[in-house]
Amino acid sequence: MDDKLSGIFIVTDASPQSQLFNHYVADHLNCSVRIVDKEELVQENIADVLVLLDADHIDGSTLKQCQDQATSSEGVAMAMLNLRDDEHAINFFFNYNLTGCFYRRDSLEQICRGLEVLLDGGLWMSRSLMSRLITSYRDHRLGSYQPPMGLSHRELDVIAQLASGASNREIADKLFVSEHTVKTHLYNVYRKIGVHSRLQAMAWARHNLVGLERYAGRAC
Repeated sequence: MDDKLSGIFIVTDASPQSQLFNHYVADHLNCSVRIVDKEELVQENIADVLVLLDADHIDGSTLKQCQDQATSSEGVAMAMLNLRDDEHAINFFFNYNLTGCFYRRDSLEQICRGLEVLLDGGLWMSRSLMSRLITSYRDHRLGSYQPPMGLSHRELDVIAQLASGASNREIADKLFVSEHTVKTHLYNVYRKIGVHSRLQAMAWARHNLVGLERYAGRAC
């Protein structure tokens, strides 16, 4: 079975520069290449194409629409164009089902080489990005968690118990520490998250910490 995609949709604003890019890619890859804006893309019945999204000209809603279309269509791949660096790229890879990306520094020859790989059903990304993604996915799978606002894991334990309505004594009993230690942790938590009262800390925790149940009730 031939899994090669038949063409490319470049989602960007129409301009002389994008038109030149479109013609260059079409000439070098000998395939159908079209520039479409986000409104056109929503109306298109896409199948067997690579959707190349220009990071300089799209927003979150457009990405979500593309993701939904790619998920519900046959043989659709998504890639990003004009990314700043790996840090910029990794955010998109975590949130969207991308098969490749291209940076602003990439030459036209590099982009065409990568597009050819993507059209053949492969992946295209830098080695450094691949390494970071593998590490991040592995850490995520192992349950690695980076606490927000510089909170330590023990401080997260404390504020999770606080958000559940526990008193200082109950928190101390639950975590097998002294009540004085709980007060010290709370003082540090208040300072780090910028609040001045127990109620403010509870409200902050319930609004900002996802998966509090992971910490509430944990004793270690």
